[in-house]
Amino acid sequence: MMVEERLNHLEARLSATEERLRTAEDHVAILQLVATYGPAVDSGTADVTAGLWVKEGTYDTYPQIFNGREEIAAMVVGDRHQALIHGGAAHLLGIPHISISGDEAVVTNYSQLIRTNPDTGGFETLRTGVNRWELRREPSRGWRVVHRSNRQLDGDSESRELLARAVTEML
Repeated sequence: MMVEERLNHLEARLSATEERLRTAEDHVAILQLVATYGPAVDSGTADVTAGLWVKEGTYDTYPQIFNGREEIAAMVVGDRHQALIHGGAAHLLGIPHISISGDEAVVTNYSQLIRTNPDTGGFETLRTGVNRWELRREPSRGWRVVHRSNRQLDGDSESRELLARAVTEML
C-alpha cells in the first residue's frame, strides 16, 4: 500500500472513530438529561427542572400543557406538586430508547410516579406513563428538551402510538 493510500485509510478510520465517539457522548449526555428530571422535580428544584428545556419548550402532560421555562418552573413550585413531594414521592424514569439525527434527538421511555402510603407504611404507584422527549442540541447548553409528551398507560391508543413511534421511526 502506498503512503498516500495508508494516510487516506488512517484518516477514514479516525473520522469514523470520531463519529462513533460523538454518538456515544451524545447518548451519555441525553441519558444524563433524562436522569436529571426525577431528582430535580422531586427535590423541588424548579430552576434545574425548567433548565432542562429550551426557553420556548413545552411539557404536555395531558390535560395540562406547560409552555416555556417559567410555566414549567411554576409547576414545580405549585401547591399540587409541593404537596406531592412533601408527602414523599418519586418520579422513576425507565431506560430510554434514543434516536439521534444530527442536532435533534427523540427519546422514548416509561415513567412511574410513586408515593408513600401512610396507611400501609409502604409505597403505591400513582401512575405509569410513556414519554416522548424531543430534544435539540444547543451550542452553549448542549441537549435540551424542545417538547415532552407524557401519556398514561391506561389502555388509550395515544400512549401505545407514542411507544410504536419509537420503534417504527428508526426503520
